[in-house]
Amino acid sequence: MSQPAVSAALSRLRTHLGDPILIRQGRSLHPTDYALAIRDPLRQSLEKLETLLAGNDHFDPLKSDLSFKLSASDFFAELLMPELADHLSRHAPLMRVQLVDLVPDNYLDTLGRYNIDIALIPKMDFPLWADHQQVLTSRFTIIAHKGNQRFARIGLHEGDDIPIDLFCDMGHILFSPEGNLKGMGDTALAAVGRSRRVVMTMPVFSGVYNAVANSDLIAMIPEQLARRVAPRLDLALYPPPMPVRRAQICMVWHRRSSHNPAHIWLRNQIAQLLQNKSSPPALSDQKKPS
Repeated sequence: MSQPAVSAALSRLRTHLGDPILIRQGRSLHPTDYALAIRDPLRQSLEKLETLLAGNDHFDPLKSDLSFKLSASDFFAELLMPELADHLSRHAPLMRVQLVDLVPDNYLDTLGRYNIDIALIPKMDFPLWADHQQVLTSRFTIIAHKGNQRFARIGLHEGDDIPIDLFCDMGHILFSPEGNLKGMGDTALAAVGRSRRVVMTMPVFSGVYNAVANSDLIAMIPEQLARRVAPRLDLALYPPPMPVRRAQICMVWHRRSSHNPAHIWLRNQIAQLLQNKSSPPALSDQKKPS
């Protein structure tokens, strides 16, 4: 809607409801108490009405030519999209799925501003307008090139514990779309009174592991991704020398799509493809500093 059309609609709404609905404060508009009181009940009623008007037509993925936009890091370009491509080619050959980058600093902003249907993002406090489902948990692992000179000098083999003094002294590459110089690894090190040297940041995971494969730098990335790319890049994997909290990844969508049969179908396919990729619980997540 154009700005004049929105103003006209708001004027009619104010007259009909007998309430200003939105109050201007400076350059922004804020909802009245009445608007806040009816917001959630009204949303729920509209969602039920949308479901009712959609009818009882059975969703047939084999005939669907719908398009969906997914937002996620390139972690999922590696871990999910190849299997999803194969799955859709067999079960929904006419459906289109587009993977787009996450918006730095505000993952949830992606859903509204860029018309994203589903986002795959770290678990957080979600607003009332968003529904979510946890689909993946991941430990972190340290990656290094198998010819890493500093590891070779002390006779460190793949899977060995890295001395924490060496770990903190080595140059690290950090995944950060925003270019931040601190991440979960730094939080984990701070908890044991240590810090590391981040000498490079990358906006994509592929940049991280490709740089590690061609240098004596190291990085901490999700375990599933590390195991996926290690064979083809000649990377060795090591446990972190400090306890690191697991990453919890959620599938998030706007509540307006919660009862959409096609949306439900695609969410279920993604969840099923990811359900066996979580880090297995058999291995300990706790490592003591060396």
